[in-house]
Amino acid sequence: MKNLKKPALLIFSSCCLLSAPTLHAVEIYTSGSGDALTRVSIGGYAKADLRHVNGDIAYQDYWLGNFPGGEPTETSTTVFNVRESRLNVSVQHGEVTGFVEMDFYGGGGNEIISNSANSRLRHFYITYRNWMAGQNWSTFMPLKALPEALDFGGPHVGEVFIRAAQLRYTVGNWQFAIENPETWGDDDIGAPSSALGLSGDQADPDEDTPDIVARYDLNGDWGSLSFGALLRKIDQGGLDETGAAFVVSGKIQTFGNDDLRFQVSSGDLGRYAAAAMTNDIVRDPTTGELVVEETTAYTVAYRHFWSDTLRSTAFYGTAETDVAELERAHWGLNLINSINKQLDVGVEIGNYAIDDALTENVDSDYLQFSATFRF
Repeated sequence: MKNLKKPALLIFSSCCLLSAPTLHAVEIYTSGSGDALTRVSIGGYAKADLRHVNGDIAYQDYWLGNFPGGEPTETSTTVFNVRESRLNVSVQHGEVTGFVEMDFYGGGGNEIISNSANSRLRHFYITYRNWMAGQNWSTFMPLKALPEALDFGGPHVGEVFIRAAQLRYTVGNWQFAIENPETWGDDDIGAPSSALGLSGDQADPDEDTPDIVARYDLNGDWGSLSFGALLRKIDQGGLDETGAAFVVSGKIQTFGNDDLRFQVSSGDLGRYAAAAMTNDIVRDPTTGELVVEETTAYTVAYRHFWSDTLRSTAFYGTAETDVAELERAHWGLNLINSINKQLDVGVEIGNYAIDDALTENVDSDYLQFSATFRF
């Protein structure tokens, strides 16, 4: 199939973005006041997708930065899916709040009889005054720069997109965090799912230094800008290096309700950006040695309101790596209408393309219809 990445860049690089869905919640219990206040809320959304994928890259519910592998084979697949739907619960007692959220991308199930799916933990954290502890979006991730997309998460390949267990402190426009360290690509296992530990050659011998993140946000009537920095110890596979990366992002109000969103990240990003595209460490094809991979990624998106309820987002995201010479891109264009404050319906078309140095150019187009009820 003809690779559509280059035309997409010309069409969409002048356009840009939107935002993640607004968080809704239904308060189901309130008692007391002040320090004795207790409040319980539930929230989330139910999302039904009808998705058709046609091209050289096999069907996925949503595009990451990965390459499933195998010989390019023309495929055409249609799938109905509800696994992006999610539920969350928030419990507030005075100044302390606990929040937990799950979706249904935990694997399992089948399309033969039950169509069941396992739940998956997304977030579980505690907030107290300026502190947050638990699993949440990484402090390095610029949430306001995410486009409004029907494809789950939009162009992951061009985004910083990662959750992590962490400890975060916020003061004014600054956020500082230490986050769970993990080096991906050395074949060692840092934290097995059983939580019972490992011994022997597969156990990570190091990873004793948390990742360090600092972020500064600027907000105004014109929109917002964010600047993030990341420092991490990469001490696996015989390496002992300090990795560094940055991200610059923004959401800029343009005309009426329209907005432009963007993010640019670069450095020793590894697992922090272009989800599943590259390991933290890779083998240099010229020397055969393990080295830290460098990645540059960016996303641009523009959201235009045709009316108070009808809008479109055009987005483009891409990433490339230095050593393995990977290059991948994702563009999309949608039309979304809010039937009311809780119910959205929409349609999106797009393309995901792979143009790696050692891989035949492949791509797939997709068409997706979605209905989302937020509560």
